[in-house]
Formats: sequence, C-alpha cells, structure tokens
Amino acid sequence: MVPLSFADEEWFLTEGRALYWPRERALLVADLHLEKGSFFARHGQMVPPYDSRETLERVALAIRETGARRVITLGDNFHDSDGSARLEPHAAGMLDALTSAVDWLWITGNHDPHMETRCGGTLAEEIEIGGVILRHQAKRGETRPELSGHYHPRLQVKVRDRSIRRPCAVVSANEGADGRPSGRMILPAFGAYTGGMNAADPAILNALQPANRIDAVVPAAGKLARFPLWQAA
Repeated sequence: MVPLSFADEEWFLTEGRALYWPRERALLVADLHLEKGSFFARHGQMVPPYDSRETLERVALAIRETGARRVITLGDNFHDSDGSARLEPHAAGMLDALTSAVDWLWITGNHDPHMETRCGGTLAEEIEIGGVILRHQAKRGETRPELSGHYHPRLQVKVRDRSIRRPCAVVSANEGADGRPSGRMILPAFGAYTGGMNAADPAILNALQPANRIDAVVPAAGKLARFPLWQAA
C-alpha cells in the first residue's frame, strides 16, 4: 500500500486497485462487474466463468492487507441486473462470508440500478461519509470531496521508450465552496474482467471539472507515481 493525500487526510492505494480509508477503517472498490463472464456466455462469447471467484478473492486479500472493518463498493457491482441470481455456489458462499464478516455497503451503478440485497449488506444510490461524497459516477460541477468509479481509468504513457498501460486512479485538485483545498477521485475498476478507458479521455477530464489540475496516480515500487493529465491555464 502507498499513502495518498486526499480530502485533508491520508488514504492508502493498494497494488490491487482498492482504496483504504484509515479513519473509517473502510475499503473502497469500484466496478466489480461480478458475473460478467456468465453474461458473455449467455450471449455466445465463451470465456472462463470464474471471474466472480477471482474478484472476490482479491477483495478478501485487500481486507486482510488493510484490516478493513467495512467495505464500500462504488457501483456496477454486478455486470447486469440478473447477475446475483447467476452466482455459482462457490462464489455465492464467498460473497456471503465476506458480507457477514464486515460491514458491507453496496452503492449502485448504471449496470445494477435494480440490485437487491439478496447478497447481504445494505444498498444506497450515493452516500456522504465524513464530508466525502461516495457515488458511482463523478458529477460534473461537484465541489465537495467525491469518490466514484464508472470510467475504469487506465494510464497510457510512454516512459523511456516503453509503453505503460495499467489501471490507475484519477485525482483532481480544486478549491471547495468554503475556499479550502478540495479534490475528487475516480477509482480504477476492480473486477477481474474489466477493461479500461484512457485516463486522459475528455469524458474523464470533463467529469472532474471544475479543477485546477488532474493527475493519474498508481502505486509503483512502494511509492505513489503521479502523471499529469490536465492543468488549468
């Protein structure tokens, strides 16, 4: 884990694409897209049907790594509204164990707007905790600290003639309505079968406006690597 300053406090970004919030003892993950493999299979694209197992194993590892007592997902938890009904017994058992072991909050996204609580935990469209807004999709014009997912940001840069493409978080810096420094963050997609959008895509940069600057951040060799994406003139 590497420390990351955000919303006037220290957080930790894990190598496994999760964000840990020490004050709340909360692990935040975005875009699990559970049962994406079985969704593809229903539509004739045969892929290994074990993505939910892999994703949930990674959640369990992140809980052990951080000592989190709470898990908050940031939407698109299942790939479609029927995903929870398709969980095979092993993955269903894993999810039940996780939601029983920690306080689990599902924030819903555009892929799961009608999600039910059959998988344990509680549901919310968005929530504010400790002055930080947690929602699935970044809201353009938001000036309060905000955490979201949705865009699956991926860093695409060349370093010393070597191309780098890897999931990243995107962080904006701005001045809040009260004049104090503020910021917003889009987390990388956590699910095993999730692709990515270029972190510098206009859709991401526009979603984080207003901002003074926007950076991509990734853990690298135990440190936080920061790559500028946009800066106000």
